[in-house]
Amino acid sequence: MTSTPRFAAEPAYSHGQPAKTAIIYCNLGTPQAPTAPALRRYLAEFLSDPRVVEIPRFLWLLILHGIILRLRPAKSAHKYASIWTAEGSPLKVWTDKQSRGLQTLYDPNQVQVRYAMRYGSPSIPEVLNELKNQGVNRVLVLPAYPQYSATTTASVFDAVYTWGLQTRYLPEFRFVNHYHDHPAYIQALAGTIRAHWAANGRSEQLVMSFHGVPERTLKLGDPYHCECHKTARLLAEALQLKKDEYKVCFQSRFGKAKWLEPYTEPTVRELAKQGCKSIDIVCPGFVCDCLETLEEIAMEVKAAFIEDGGSEFHYIACLNENPAWIQGLQDIANTHLSGWPVRGIAVEDSAQSRQAALAMGAVD
Repeated sequence: MTSTPRFAAEPAYSHGQPAKTAIIYCNLGTPQAPTAPALRRYLAEFLSDPRVVEIPRFLWLLILHGIILRLRPAKSAHKYASIWTAEGSPLKVWTDKQSRGLQTLYDPNQVQVRYAMRYGSPSIPEVLNELKNQGVNRVLVLPAYPQYSATTTASVFDAVYTWGLQTRYLPEFRFVNHYHDHPAYIQALAGTIRAHWAANGRSEQLVMSFHGVPERTLKLGDPYHCECHKTARLLAEALQLKKDEYKVCFQSRFGKAKWLEPYTEPTVRELAKQGCKSIDIVCPGFVCDCLETLEEIAMEVKAAFIEDGGSEFHYIACLNENPAWIQGLQDIANTHLSGWPVRGIAVEDSAQSRQAALAMGAVD
């Protein structure tokens, strides 16, 4: 027997109120502070997501709560502390700035832009509730993930669907699956690299490091691996690089299972051992600098390259507040907003609609 769903109370509604559109810019999330307790809460939420860890649930929860959440929070807190800023977590700072930048390109009376985190705060349900209480009835969900993966993009969508299960009057939703080959994204990346070369010179090799996922996800039909390689190919073409002038690899391996290869750290170590003295490294899959770029790449991978004989290691920052990227975000959003009236309706039309509803017995 199916139980009746418990819906959240609907916000006050006035007949004739104008339709409103919003964009929710969604990123992964971050702990509230670089401390072990904050990391424990964050990792418990993040690593409990079955999209993130696809092994038998009961077994994984035993490992997570019996081992990982006892040992990893303190180690991770130390890493976060090394990149924390006066404004807070870099990922949250840049996500907030990108969403604010995108808002400046829209009239806030026509399109509201908010950011949300899949794990942590502000959560996707929190932001959806806020927008619904403001009368928003059209929502574009725009993940900060250029390449689609079930471990990231699909999990964002799951959070939206779960919120919908508790909501009686749902907004109209649209979802951006990916933009790994969007010209504005590729050109913003290329522009960032060219600017670095203009200021610092060009190294012997350009290394493109994407976040890794278990290899089995590729065999199960996840397009992430292919989309990363397409991004790399298009970026290399935009920079007019030959195939022997760049490398594509994957970072952030976790656990003992085989992940997408080649791995980033062994790749740069091998370059150093082969006599390569200078590399530039960029992380195209991250649009915001974060722990994985600032600590793992700019600190750990740099140390590995120098240790094995390299001399010059240059980390090229993510897109962050790059104006070309903010404009690119709008280009991507506008493609998916197409057909939605984002200018609202005239005041007199709203008044006529309201009077017609009341005349038919509507309660206001």
